[in-house]
Amino acid sequence: MARSKANKGISRIDSGSTHGWFVRGYRNGKTYSKLFSDRKCGGKGKAQKLAKAYRDELNEELEAIPKKPRQRRIVVSDSRNTTGELGVSRTTKIGPNGTKHECYSVSWRPEPGVQKCTSFSIKKYGEKKAFKLAVEHRRNKMREIHGANFYRQLSKRKQAVAS
Repeated sequence: MARSKANKGISRIDSGSTHGWFVRGYRNGKTYSKLFSDRKCGGKGKAQKLAKAYRDELNEELEAIPKKPRQRRIVVSDSRNTTGELGVSRTTKIGPNGTKHECYSVSWRPEPGVQKCTSFSIKKYGEKKAFKLAVEHRRNKMREIHGANFYRQLSKRKQAVAS
């Protein structure tokens, strides 16, 4: 069911003994919400009208609150990672003529919305050296982006997650 712009930020709840319109707004990681019950508001239509008025009021209030810049999210671990180093994976590239090349691919995000990648050939460097070069490259890029102490801070975060 497509949601109309007129009901943006408003959801209908019909579950068990709860029937009404639910208004929700967000600002700086905080959620603002309120339920307009059909029974308490005098019917479904009246509840919807009150919900829309509240939503418009809430949006004005939230617009007055300055947005805090969002911090970059740093991933500490990923269960799908098989190399032991985030951003480094063992892959097979297929060339334009169909030949397969085994390599270690490295990816990083120098800024939000931008992804960069490179790779190190296993045939050229050998398994161990290609992996070592990939890890080194990834770590250098992460230090360029997040600062020289990135891996010290990362190990502290990993310890905090583990405990």
